[in-house]
Amino acid sequence: MNVSVIGGGAWGTTLAQALADNGNDVLIRDINPNFVDKINNLHLHPFFDKEIPSSIKATLDLKMAVNFSNVLVLCVPTKAMRNVLTEIATLVNDKKIFINVSKGIEPNTSKRVSEIVDEVIPQNYLEGYVVLSGPSHAEEMILRKITSLVAASKSNDLATKVQNLFSNEKYLRVYTSSDVIGVECGGALKNAIAIVSGISSGLGLGENARAMLITRGIKEIVAIVVTLGGEMETAYGLSGIGDLIVTASSMNSRNFQCGLKIGQGMSIEEALGSSVQTVEGIRAIEAGYEIAVKNNLELPIICTAHELVAGKLTVKEALHKLMTRSLKNEKYW
Repeated sequence: MNVSVIGGGAWGTTLAQALADNGNDVLIRDINPNFVDKINNLHLHPFFDKEIPSSIKATLDLKMAVNFSNVLVLCVPTKAMRNVLTEIATLVNDKKIFINVSKGIEPNTSKRVSEIVDEVIPQNYLEGYVVLSGPSHAEEMILRKITSLVAASKSNDLATKVQNLFSNEKYLRVYTSSDVIGVECGGALKNAIAIVSGISSGLGLGENARAMLITRGIKEIVAIVVTLGGEMETAYGLSGIGDLIVTASSMNSRNFQCGLKIGQGMSIEEALGSSVQTVEGIRAIEAGYEIAVKNNLELPIICTAHELVAGKLTVKEALHKLMTRSLKNEKYW
């Protein structure tokens, strides 16, 4: 079948390869002419310089991509998602399935991508929405290393359709879920904890500290997921703790690397500017803090990280604040 991928960056082009491996015709739309040229003429991944199937095509023309398929894979930074969807809304003339693979929360509104889609895309052109997420470094999946994801939708039929679209017997296994909130929140908020984990490593605190941050961090993710109406079980699955483990402990993680540079002495602006890919974790920290305040949640890692991001604490002051909290029983719920 035909599939359109909106955003030909590291993850978008990697997913395009998986779709092509499964026998689909894929058209990538990207705003970068160099990316489009590299895909069309050199058949190379624009970030990793790895050969990709020659059947994958790319275009600068959003209208062409929208008309190419009734399945649109959204792979643009969350801060640009509303603008892209607004433009798509002026171009659609039939029903589309929207598959979101971006892991973030919208700046200023703290809305998830499913909420943006519902607001922007006319309902008569919205066949359904699916979020596809999980522990997945593009650097590994482009090499066809074994990866597993979760496809979540209010429609079990649509979740199953996306499961079958992406799954193959060689390297990609997709599970289904009905918990859109839980999968979206897990994918976004793990980036916040990954920033903190990176800072910890940048300070040279070691693997014991990283294990503590990951373990206590999942508690904070679960609290937000449940508060917003998601399921605790989802946060303990691939899109929650699974994604957190890989993102908060790997140099392939742009959010971990951003935190690492902050811990080593870079300013937040310098660390963000040094990344060629979008770092969603800073915004996730801010969103997590806003949710904590609104719902009176105790989220010490996220809230302390917010004070750091806001310039109210230095890195060392933030560490001291976390370490001098009152001693407690390890009771999670």
